[in-house]
This record gives sequence, C-alpha cells and structure tokens, in this order.
Amino acid sequence: MIDFLTHHVSHVYAVSIMVLLGFLLTLIGYVAAKLLNKRFPRLPIVIAAILCVVLLLAICDWHYEAYAQTVAPLFNRLLGYATVALAIPLATIRFDQLPIKRLLGLFAFATLLGSLLPMGLAYGFHLSEPDVLAFATRAVTTPIALNVAALIHAPLVLASFIVIFSGIVGAALSPLILRNVNDERAAGFALGLAAHAIGTAQAWQRSTIAGEYAAFGMAVNGVVTALWVIPLLS
Repeated sequence: MIDFLTHHVSHVYAVSIMVLLGFLLTLIGYVAAKLLNKRFPRLPIVIAAILCVVLLLAICDWHYEAYAQTVAPLFNRLLGYATVALAIPLATIRFDQLPIKRLLGLFAFATLLGSLLPMGLAYGFHLSEPDVLAFATRAVTTPIALNVAALIHAPLVLASFIVIFSGIVGAALSPLILRNVNDERAAGFALGLAAHAIGTAQAWQRSTIAGEYAAFGMAVNGVVTALWVIPLLS
C-alpha cells in the first residue's frame, strides 16, 4: 500500500496521506502499548510503544527511514509543544515547601555529572571533538538538546540518539532501581533528572505526583545545563 501511494497518487496528496498514515500507525502503536502495560505493568510503556511501532512497520512493509522522514516534521513540532505543556503541572507544586538549598545542590551535581561524565567517557574512547561535545546534551530533553547541539557545533543526529537512548535506558531500568523508593516526589524527580522526557512519561505512569516532580526536575535541569554548556563549549 505504501508503494502504491508513493507511485500512483499526486505528490501533494501522497505526502499528506503518508503523514496521516504515519500518525495513525504511531497512535495505534501507543494504544497497543497502553494495553500491554496494563497486562505487564513492569514493562515500560515507552519500550512497549517502540516494539509495537516496529512490528506495525514490519507488517506494513514500511522501511523505518521512510517512516521517520515522513513523520519527523510533525512529531518534532508536537514534541516541542508537549515539552512546553509539561510546565502546566508545575503550577500544582508547593514550592514554598521544597528544600531549595538542597535542590540547588542536587541540580548542580546532576547537571555536571550528567554532562561531564559522558563527555569524559567519550574523550577516553578517543572520539572526535564534535562527537565529544554531543555528549554534553545527554542530560536534557530532545528539543533543548538539539538547540544546544546546534550552538556548540555538535552533530545533531548523534545528540538526538544519545538523549533518546539514555531516556529509554532510564525508563526501562526505573522499575528495578526505584522499586524500594516509596516517596513519589523523589522517584519522579530522579526520573526527570536522569531520563528527561521519556523518564517523565514513565513517571506519569507511576503516579500524578511523580509525573509533576519529574516535569519539574527535567525542566529545571534542562535550563541549568543549557546555561553553563552553551557559554563554555560554544
């Protein structure tokens, strides 16, 4: 069907139809992942969604490169909107009850460790300077990471891969690492700092409170990281 659309329909209509099909395929994959998550609660919904989309692409005989090229403009725009919308839950957090001094120290430690440690490992493996700089974006969510990478002249594809891969790993390991953490605020905060947007999505699956604090940790860590990475490395 994909080949038929690309060869027998006018270009303008074909592009619109392909974007719609890509959106529907992704939506079906997400709904299937939600159902799997209810059946297997320990399976992170993000991992389940990736597996479902890959399976649907295989069934439709749609190569991933073509699929990604088709839906990337739409989902990149939606990702920016979704990231900004994460600020909405922050309005429910009682900031006057937060230990501000401890949080400032934690943010400083998290942003430095989240960027300098991966950069140090990349340098130790003798990667090129632009590739090493790409690892400075590891600790922030994709929209911020791509902007930071562009400003410090790091490869955008590599920066995107690093951020997404670290988010997937963080979300996948979170049920195991946080299994004995009973404070939803701490669990959400850890997910937002370590696994940014994907971790925040995982935190919302855990609880509303965890999701709110994950959004808070991700947002502040992204801003703090950008503030020191760009002046020092650009």
